[in-house]
Amino acid sequence: QVRLVESGGGLVQPGGSLRLSCAASGNIVSISTMNWYRQAPGKQRELVTNITGDGSRYYADSVKGRFTISRDHRRNAVYLQMNSLKVEDTAVYYCNTYWKQRHFWGQGTRVTVDS
Repeated sequence: QVRLVESGGGLVQPGGSLRLSCAASGNIVSISTMNWYRQAPGKQRELVTNITGDGSRYYADSVKGRFTISRDHRRNAVYLQMNSLKVEDTAVYYCNTYWKQRHFWGQGTRVTVDS
């Protein structure tokens, strides 16, 4: 069983920054691909970014140059630094991993970008 707990969401003005955290059980962040998804109101959940076990990173085009994913092996945590936030970044952000043929999700943290 993998437990994921997100935090760090909130209300921010356009152009602002937020840092999301995902605390994971065990050492999963060191050995599994860790993903950040988001789901905006009325839209499908989409993959925003991920980091693989060997440190390779993927970013959706919509967030390239603005978002940065990182991880801390000692704290078993994954982070999402979000800069230059836009109104269209408003969504619930979820931490996810696929491990032993199962998807594991956190409860989500809400990010609202609004002036």
